[in-house]
Amino acid sequence: MTGVQTCALPISVKAAYRPGGINVGINLGKAAGGSVSEHLHVHVLPRWAGDGNFVTTIAEARTLPEPLSESARKIREAWPAD
Repeated sequence: MTGVQTCALPISVKAAYRPGGINVGINLGKAAGGSVSEHLHVHVLPRWAGDGNFVTTIAEARTLPEPLSESARKIREAWPAD
């Protein structure tokens, strides 16, 4: 994913889910939670007031009542045109 594509992700998540806000987190390196030592990955989490904080990132818990395939479909459909 390029830097431009990474910037499009929060826009797509906002369009698909209409959250009250978005948390963006970046991990680089094993100590930061990366499974590949020099791999950079970005987390984009839609947030709503009173949503239970970061429960979606731990223990396979989900606060969105849908399969990941449905989440991926919604984000793809909301992706900005080139």
